[in-house]
Order: sequence, then C-alpha cells, then structure tokens
Amino acid sequence: MEALLDFARGPLFRLSFAVMALGLLRILIFDLYGAIEAYRRAGDKTMPWNLVMRRSAQWLLPINRAFKNRPAYSLISILFHIGLLLVPIFLFAHIQLWHKVIGISWLSLPKVVADYLTILTIICAVALLIGRVFNHSSSFLSRKQDYLWPLLLSMPFATGYICANVGVSPSVYQLSMMAHVLSGEIAFILIPFTKIAHCVLMPFSQLISTLAWKFPPGTDEDVATTMNKKGAPV
Repeated sequence: MEALLDFARGPLFRLSFAVMALGLLRILIFDLYGAIEAYRRAGDKTMPWNLVMRRSAQWLLPINRAFKNRPAYSLISILFHIGLLLVPIFLFAHIQLWHKVIGISWLSLPKVVADYLTILTIICAVALLIGRVFNHSSSFLSRKQDYLWPLLLSMPFATGYICANVGVSPSVYQLSMMAHVLSGEIAFILIPFTKIAHCVLMPFSQLISTLAWKFPPGTDEDVATTMNKKGAPV
C-alpha cells in the first residue's frame, strides 16, 4: 500500500496536474484567440471597456446579483467555492508537498481555520446536492455531472479531514489517504473536459460576450440574402 501511495502522490499526481493545467491552458488560448479574431473582423471596433470591466467584476463577485434569487442556495454556493479554493491552496500539508517538489512555499491557513473550512465545504457540498435534487427548476436543468461534481469535490475534503483529525488504524489511514489523493487527481483530470473548465473562462466571459455581438461588415446583407429578404423593407 505504501508503494501505491508513493506512486499516487508522485508520478500520478504530476500527470493529473499536467493534464489539468495543459487542458485549461488550451481552452484559454482557443477562447482568447477566438475573441481576438472576432475583434479583428468586427465592423465596429469601439469597445465599452469600463462597462466590460464593471460587469466582469460583478460576475466574479456576484454579491448583489446572487442574492436576488434563491439567496440561501447562493450563499451556500459562495461558501462552497471559498472552501474549494482556499483549503487545497493554503493547507499547510499541501504547501509542504509543493515546497518539496518546486522549492516554493507560501503562507498557510491556521489548522483550526482549515479544519472549519473543510467541514463547511463538505456541508455545503451536501446542501448543494440536496438543493439541486429537490428544487424543480434546478433538477430540470441539471445534467448528470451536476450531481456528481459536489460528491467528487467533497471526497478529498472528507478523506483529508479523516487523515488529519481522526484517530484510525494505520490501514484505515492509508485507505483514506489513497482515496484522498485519487479523488483529487480524478477531479484534476476531469476539470478541463467538463463544466468546471469555466474556472479559467469566467474572468473573460463578459469580454467574449461583448465581442460576440460585434458582427463583421456585411453580416446584415448576408443574413438578408440567406433569408431571401435582400432589398425587402425593414
């Protein structure tokens, strides 16, 4: 088991992280290239940069917008995302691993804060899943992955908490650690190929949306020709 753990925490971790990083980089490059190409072909090249930046900030920090509809669900979702970002990045044990690999470390969360955030993230994941299952509008729009992601993302938190805080036998600890590492690596590999890829696109969503409405010159005539309405009064 120890050899398998070493493999999972070593080569398999590096492979899964590389798949995630390169996959997200590919998505980002293609989207930005599409945005630049849309701007190059646009007839009207004026851009409301202040509006785009303001909307991007509102989209990234949806404090006002999120609480207009289903405020409890929105609050749980925000707390879930906070835990999802802070705990893996600022957990002391994770930082130590990165320091061994790349020689760089950074400030870590106090253990008690990390523990509370871990528990909060697990509770929020369960609450989001329940909210999605029992809310008709959410369940109507949900796909299978929308139900699976809260479960998959909460798995590293639950198993990590067991390893760090619960007194278990060595064999149970190793099994929990293996589940912790593998569930995190499965999430890494799936991220670029699923809806979670939005994590790298969100900062540019408003820019791309604005550019999408800037059609190339002659688009109106092409549409009219396609609809056999060229020359028809509008």
